[in-house]
Amino acid sequence: MRPPLKYILSVSLLLLSSLVSAQKNDAIIQTGQVQEALARGAILWDVRDEKSYLEGHIPGAINIGDAGNVLRDANKEDYISTAKIQSIFNAAGLDVNKDIVVYGSRGNPYAYFGLYTIQYFGGKQAQIYHDGIDAWKSAGLPLQKERPSLPAVSVTLVPQPQLLVTNEEMLKLVQSKSVQIIDARTPDEFSGKDVRAIRGGHIPNAINIPYEENWQDPATSIKLGKKQVSDNSGMTLKSQADLKKLYSSLDPNQETVVYCQSGVRAAETATVLKNLGFKKVKVYDSSWLGWGNNLKAQVSDESFLNVGALNAKISAMQNKINQLEEALKAKGNN
Repeated sequence: MRPPLKYILSVSLLLLSSLVSAQKNDAIIQTGQVQEALARGAILWDVRDEKSYLEGHIPGAINIGDAGNVLRDANKEDYISTAKIQSIFNAAGLDVNKDIVVYGSRGNPYAYFGLYTIQYFGGKQAQIYHDGIDAWKSAGLPLQKERPSLPAVSVTLVPQPQLLVTNEEMLKLVQSKSVQIIDARTPDEFSGKDVRAIRGGHIPNAINIPYEENWQDPATSIKLGKKQVSDNSGMTLKSQADLKKLYSSLDPNQETVVYCQSGVRAAETATVLKNLGFKKVKVYDSSWLGWGNNLKAQVSDESFLNVGALNAKISAMQNKINQLEEALKAKGNN
């Protein structure tokens, strides 16, 4: 017996609605979608430093300076006070409740930090342009050098603590072994060779998938430094199929916590996972700075920062700089 036509139409509409909703919730977008966002009046937030921004940005994009520096305490690498962030956002016209597209340069994790910030303070319509200004230029699209301005707003930022994991919560989660933990740092940081807190190493039971592995060529940054490649096109994200393969050992239905050094690189991986359909993804906000500096927290592959040796290296480096400056000064006087 065939189901009634009314039932078939109802199911079809439901499926269509789900498809549209899924597309709308797709946080990582491409150049064409950015153009569509501009056409519908979305706010564009360029997270780069002011100098780069003024050299050329997507027309209409606003800028508050280097987001990683402006919105974080330089020492702790945690957010500055909510009141200060609210003042900065409101003055710039950056209404977190509106349709927003965040971008920087291709593969810049601070663009994801910007997206995460919008979401943490209550925004639900923000998306990210991963390939950023580089893809926009490659497409031959117009740039703007003048600074546009949006009318100031008066929006109260409301933190969403359910999106992140605190130090106290992380200690409990590790003991319960109830979550999947991804360490998005480099292999040397993970193994304790590269120490960037009081201690090096990693959180017990964490698996190491560096955030660069999300890119088509994870070694692009190194190759750029060695001038082995001429551009950053390798930082484009892998295909959905390849990303699913990268994270295939994980359960999309299980709670997943991502961390790095201070939460910035973790923000990219967390966004990628959500785009892949992972349902319970959180960022451990304090990340390794919070864990490694807490001597009560258990560490695998534990190593300690030798402050004396570090100071000796810095002193030796400063002596070399002083010698070079003296040599240059003497050469200039001849």
